[in-house]
Amino acid sequence: MKKQGFWYKAFDLYYDGFRHMRLGRTLWAIILIKLFVIFVILKLFFFPNFLKSHTEKGGEPDYVATEMIERANQ
Repeated sequence: MKKQGFWYKAFDLYYDGFRHMRLGRTLWAIILIKLFVIFVILKLFFFPNFLKSHTEKGGEPDYVATEMIERANQ
């Protein structure tokens, strides 16, 4: 691989930056923990599977279509 290529320079920039980081590692850890909480914990506890509780398996498209038509006619 050429040491003057774009991909090498980009990789070297990030590799060198992450290697010498001290505070940045802590900030990245906080960011990853927050993303975990947002996408996993909140999904499990606050966003239940609504279609699963209101339809039979395989009937989800019909339920959604019916709801959309009813709401459009209101």
